[in-house]
Amino acid sequence: QVQLVESGGGLVQAGGSLRLSCAASGRSFSYYVMGWFRQAPGKEREFVASIIRSGDSTYYTDSVKGRFTISRDNAKNTVYLQMNNLKPEDTAVYYCNAGPSATTRGVFLPVLNWGQGTQVTVSS
Repeated sequence: QVQLVESGGGLVQAGGSLRLSCAASGRSFSYYVMGWFRQAPGKEREFVASIIRSGDSTYYTDSVKGRFTISRDNAKNTVYLQMNNLKPEDTAVYYCNAGPSATTRGVFLPVLNWGQGTQVTVSS
């Protein structure tokens, strides 16, 4: 069973930056797409960004385009999310996951058990 461990969250002021990491451990891991989701208080979990195995294609939800950058290191089974110019509305618990395929907009069905997530809090 693959385990996901997210890290890198914290408390920052609006306009600040954070870099999230998600390490996958366990059995051989080579999913086609990896990505990030987030869940704000009182809201459903939503798609944030994804990246295919080669790294050639990345996808973002509209609200983070131009501010967030997703990347992955397949050798380390790790996916990253660089978040710049953070806004209070980015406050949420961030989770990573993976899947065997994605839509043309990069949205995918997560197939792994969710990790504990990492809290990102942006103050105004």
